[in-house]
Amino acid sequence: MLGEHTIAADQLPILTLLMPRSPSEIASTLTRRLRLRKDWFMVAAGAGVGSLTGLGTLGFAWALHEVEYFVRDAQLAMPIWLLFLGPVIGLMLTAVLVRLFASDARGHGVPQVMRALIEKGGHIPARVGLTKVAASIATVASGGSAGTEGPIVQIGATAGSVIGQRLGVTREQMMTLVGCGAAAGIAAIFNAPIAGVFFALEILLRDFSLKTFTPIVVSAVFAAAVTHIFKGENEAIFAASEALQKVQFTGWELPNYIVLGLLCGLLAVGFNRTLHAFEGLYARLKLHWLVAPITGGLLLGALGMAWILLVRAAGGSPDSVASDIPSFFANGYETIRWLLDPASYDEAFGVSEHAKAALPVSIWLIALLVLFKGLATSLTLASGGSGGVFAPSLFIGAAGGAALGIALQRLGLLPADGSPAAYALVGMAAVIAGSTHATLTAILMLFELTRDPYVLLPIMLAAVVATLVSQAIDRDNIYTHPLRRAGLRIGRTGDLAILRKIAVTSVPVIPLPNEAVYASDPLSKLITLHANNRVPDFVVIDAQGDFIGMVTGRDMRTALVDREAIPLLLVAELMRTDLPAVLTTDTLDIALERFEDEEVASLPLLGPPDVTGHRRPLGLITRAAVLDRYRRALEEEL
Repeated sequence: MLGEHTIAADQLPILTLLMPRSPSEIASTLTRRLRLRKDWFMVAAGAGVGSLTGLGTLGFAWALHEVEYFVRDAQLAMPIWLLFLGPVIGLMLTAVLVRLFASDARGHGVPQVMRALIEKGGHIPARVGLTKVAASIATVASGGSAGTEGPIVQIGATAGSVIGQRLGVTREQMMTLVGCGAAAGIAAIFNAPIAGVFFALEILLRDFSLKTFTPIVVSAVFAAAVTHIFKGENEAIFAASEALQKVQFTGWELPNYIVLGLLCGLLAVGFNRTLHAFEGLYARLKLHWLVAPITGGLLLGALGMAWILLVRAAGGSPDSVASDIPSFFANGYETIRWLLDPASYDEAFGVSEHAKAALPVSIWLIALLVLFKGLATSLTLASGGSGGVFAPSLFIGAAGGAALGIALQRLGLLPADGSPAAYALVGMAAVIAGSTHATLTAILMLFELTRDPYVLLPIMLAAVVATLVSQAIDRDNIYTHPLRRAGLRIGRTGDLAILRKIAVTSVPVIPLPNEAVYASDPLSKLITLHANNRVPDFVVIDAQGDFIGMVTGRDMRTALVDREAIPLLLVAELMRTDLPAVLTTDTLDIALERFEDEEVASLPLLGPPDVTGHRRPLGLITRAAVLDRYRRALEEEL
């Protein structure tokens, strides 16, 4: 009957590729037909995410700098008592953008990405990234004390998520692509591809498996390459000067850097707690969504005016930029560069004439910079601003390290060719490590930001000490604290990364009996159902079919002790209403958490909500089945 239209069997594989399918399905077919490595598709996708994020980062940085220069010129032309106008307007504009378009664009970005990975498998709407761009520019360019790494991580993660959604990838692949975007963002904005890779692996995904590592590395490399091509340069943000490169670590300074690590660990804890305290305060006050940023901007302006008055009282030149724009406004990169310059310090008095013209250097004034930066960042982000915490941590570390360096210099505890600038540099890495608990990321970040190999050893030592101090005091880092406060479970091992990749729908489910169980049924009905269906536990529903409780096998065995009472008992008398349910949208880590809280062998699995919003029980998911699925996942990883 088919005649000329008969299709040869050897043509079928080609035709199957032409049929409408998702890109990930086509890639899977090509991989199988062409005998390619299974990870080629993710490597290619990672390159695409990195390139797109690199281009987005260039646009973001250009827009931020243009607006920042405009606002800066306007602030320099204003009298000191109008200094609050910039932060107030910027934070109000941020609040409006967040309110209208994407609530997740508020704050410092990284916790929102982590939450999307935990709760949504990496699905992030495109509007979040676009809103984050505008909101962060409004906050940072207007003088808000925040950094650019948080926004660019969220922007890159959004790019990875959107590409993953278009390609129709699996949950595991989606999480990897989100990590690709985050790594690409760090690589592009800081010109630090290695640190970007470890940021994604150590902080976001907590997964160092090869199949995750490879596409993230490719993404970071492509992002950095794109920025190099368009900018025409490959320079470190805080490139060490020739004078700083001549400062070399000696074994006699080992105790000094241990002390610096201890100090920076305490500074990191203080910064984290201050930020979280202000966030909690604003949450308790429950101010109007537009009033909160106004109060934040006013207080930030008052803090800036107080700083300017202190600088002038200490002898700063009234004509200098440092006397008219607070050093801790915006990302503070200029102040960091100044603190990293050995020419800013004088061995005899801790201050040079050149430095005094820009910013008077005394140990108490630099120590106050640490306090003011911490307060300014907390006010900016807690009141509704949008920006990162990496740059403030770098600033605090540089100021804290410089203050300690000056003190050691005055005590004669620095070598002849030593400089407080080296302690400022090492302090940056130590505070980053202490605030994030990500030691590897901090060490590699500072090495790439400065490209000074001579201080790599003290950076490693101080970063480890700071991390140990911070972890001994606080369980959570600056990113995980708000997540745990919101009730999300945060783990510390790679096991959790594996668990979060696996949906509970991949676990075998024990079907429910054909006959429903109601609270008003006699208990004898369960005994009959158990004999006919061999079901260990029973799900009880109401008249609408909604789950209301369970009768466990243990409770039934207890009731069977007194057989004479069974005809008199109802299901409601043995039903437990305190047991949680597992949803089809959950992952294995959530399922295991449900079982941890209850001594039961099984829990009900509820399906997706129907048109009326009700979730119907689909069956029973057992603890043994969940653990067996986890065991098989571990074997697949190996």
